[in-house]
Amino acid sequence: MDGRDERLATREPIRRRMAQGLSRAVDWLLPPLCLACRNPVGSHHALCPHCWKGVAFITAPVCERLGTPLAFDLGPGALSPEAIANPPAFDRARAAFRFDDVGRALIHGLKYGDRLEVAVALSGWMAVAGRELLADADALVPVPLHWTRLVARRFNQAAELTRHLSMRTGIANEPLLLKRVRRTRHQVGLTRAQRLENVTGAFRIAEDRKGWVRGRRLVLVDDVLTTGATLEACCRVLRRAGAARIDVLTAARVVEGPFAVHI
Repeated sequence: MDGRDERLATREPIRRRMAQGLSRAVDWLLPPLCLACRNPVGSHHALCPHCWKGVAFITAPVCERLGTPLAFDLGPGALSPEAIANPPAFDRARAAFRFDDVGRALIHGLKYGDRLEVAVALSGWMAVAGRELLADADALVPVPLHWTRLVARRFNQAAELTRHLSMRTGIANEPLLLKRVRRTRHQVGLTRAQRLENVTGAFRIAEDRKGWVRGRRLVLVDDVLTTGATLEACCRVLRRAGAARIDVLTAARVVEGPFAVHI
């Protein structure tokens, strides 16, 4: 080992100790808090034991199309009655957890509480829940906000989830592919029919990317799937542009009753 190598070898432990010291200083100034209840925890981007037990993760068996929980394992490709009666515009949907209790607190913390660190943890759970969708996807596409709402909120929660998901998986992030060209009412409290009407004609593909969509396998990303009206509107636009496959991946979804959901 020459003199230069010896100096580098000596510096490495020093750098490591400095990094550890800086990390401890940050933890002292900004102690890690539970992402849901804000109680102290041992590390950043984590939940306390109580909140962790309260997250209703969605696991197999699920409907192949809607990703909703099934009461029984009916084998690969099983469809729920809802998927058969009302096939969605997308090919498959998956969500990490149910939108209730702790799940609601997590989403509201990100969406309305400016707690962008929540997106780091949620993207990890989404990567697990959506591994089938992500396996051969060409790009991730966040559901866009209208520019006026983006200015008011200062960030798009779907874009934040997509950004972290892209970093985790290496899949291309296309945050400017879809544009929201019409400001719509807040969807909260609206019926499915009202939601569908509210988002009709609200989305379009960026002019310089229309040709790029043809033949692509895309994954639409959003924070919550409720009735699916917004995601359906995005899917119709992408389908008209020739997308080969459109899947949907969200952090949470509304599940009514033990195994039912409206799409």
